[in-house]
Amino acid sequence: MPHHLFQPPLILLSGLASRLPSHSAIDLKYHLIAFLVAALIVLWSTPVVNKIGLRNGLVDPPGGRKIHQRPMVRLGGVSIFMGTVIALLIVWSFGGFGLLPSEKEYEVWGVAIGGIAFFLIGLADDLFNLPALSRLFMQLSVAGMAWQSGVRIEFLTIPFFGLTSLPEWIGLPITVIWLVGMANAINMIDGLDGLAAGVSGIAAVVMVIVSLFMNQPAAALIAAALAGGAIGFLRYNFNPAQIFMGDGGAYFMGFTLAGVGVIGLVKGVTTVAVLLPYLILAVPILDISAVVVDRLRRGKSPFAADKRHLHHRLLQAGLSQRLIVCFIYSLTLWVGSLAVAVSGIPSGLAYALAATALLGYTSWRVWKNARPQA
Repeated sequence: MPHHLFQPPLILLSGLASRLPSHSAIDLKYHLIAFLVAALIVLWSTPVVNKIGLRNGLVDPPGGRKIHQRPMVRLGGVSIFMGTVIALLIVWSFGGFGLLPSEKEYEVWGVAIGGIAFFLIGLADDLFNLPALSRLFMQLSVAGMAWQSGVRIEFLTIPFFGLTSLPEWIGLPITVIWLVGMANAINMIDGLDGLAAGVSGIAAVVMVIVSLFMNQPAAALIAAALAGGAIGFLRYNFNPAQIFMGDGGAYFMGFTLAGVGVIGLVKGVTTVAVLLPYLILAVPILDISAVVVDRLRRGKSPFAADKRHLHHRLLQAGLSQRLIVCFIYSLTLWVGSLAVAVSGIPSGLAYALAATALLGYTSWRVWKNARPQA
């Protein structure tokens, strides 16, 4: 894998060390280990998974809404899952998680086991093509169990009322919708080479930084491993892709990002902390929201497949896959930089200004290359 793909997250994590509370800075080595181990395992295992998939005919054929022109193995999520889980187990065995309070330990296990369950649901769909309602029922059940373990949204920021504590009968459905919705949002943007992996990797790196700053090192460890897995996978998934992550990888990354957002950020009882995960993941949130509303407005099922996602619309404008993916990356990095800035991290404003300049450049490239619509 080109080494420059690792440089931005490693530089950000290393540069953050001197600006964190002392106990968080000491533990930063575990976050770097989690990131690197996950990336290396994904780099090694993905070609193996690809060969096994090709040998057994476990491929996604071209045609219909699909962009690819040849059969592609869609089991890359197995590598991402393996890399993330093995990295976390190694860090845990070396004491990287430390001695967690019982309630925090339950939260971490809730995210970890829920991520495994969502991966298995997606893998089963990749292999056996499960009915949509069966998938949804299983996802809702797993999300409910995660809530029971302590992965709970307990506060919301309501206009004119500020930070508001939620009773359990409201917190439960909101948490479940958040966990299930994000898993499906990442799955729905997985329509171009490298798009879902890159967006997830960027969001995960931002969550590492913000979670550390918010003194939530355990949540940051999960995000660091996920970031390494996602960015390592880009070696084989960026255009032209050699393998797809499939539903297993997308569900796993989406649920894990949503879970880390809850236990690492929403648990902070400040207006800014509560808003951060929704800001970091704004791109997939807005994409799935716009598509679902549009489908309902047209009398369609919210589960009906169509070509109305942002990346589909940009393709219809005549843009190349690489330009579209880089533009959506820049959008994701921009909202992530805003989260860094509003959280009060030193130099956060400088990062936000740099990301704004990058977004301006990619937006200009999109405007310049878009085909005029009749």
